[in-house]
Amino acid sequence: MAIDRKQLIIDAATKSFSLFGYKATTMDQVAKLANVGKGTIYTFFKNKDELFDEIVTTLIKDMKESAEEAMDPNLSFFENVHNVLFRILEFRKKHQLTIKLFQEEKDMGTPAVSEVIQKVENAVLNYIMGIIQGAMDKGEIKKCDPEITAFIILKLYISLIFDWEKHHRPLEKEEIADLFESYLFKGLST
Repeated sequence: MAIDRKQLIIDAATKSFSLFGYKATTMDQVAKLANVGKGTIYTFFKNKDELFDEIVTTLIKDMKESAEEAMDPNLSFFENVHNVLFRILEFRKKHQLTIKLFQEEKDMGTPAVSEVIQKVENAVLNYIMGIIQGAMDKGEIKKCDPEITAFIILKLYISLIFDWEKHHRPLEKEEIADLFESYLFKGLST
């Protein structure tokens, strides 16, 4: 059985980035965790940035697959957006790498990490924009700017899940859905 050295390196690097963060991870650590020589890493990746990018690209792909699993053509636009956003944010909360990256960005502001977080957020926004555009095309929602709407939807969701919990009890999924529907889809007018 041939050993997939590239995958060993990726798995070791993912573990190292998840435990120590981007800044504290070294190629020596990755080599040690992968049980390969440091030179072996460089046969697959030019540097730490390229290795990190490979891992983040896979993370985004996995996050998108998770979101697509939450889509149901029999549900309304509102229900699908809610399910997708909840799935994406749960994915981010449960995956050690994303947790560590958000912590590192907040604590140290590492430029490479800030760049990656922006890349992840852009992928999420583009996905939501696609859902919004599809709903407009079907006449499920009125015409709007999909980019601004996706941004507002994502930021509201993040605020209700992460920011609210800093000083209040966590909201249940159904409570978030009700608030989301009230404020965004129905509005506050009587």
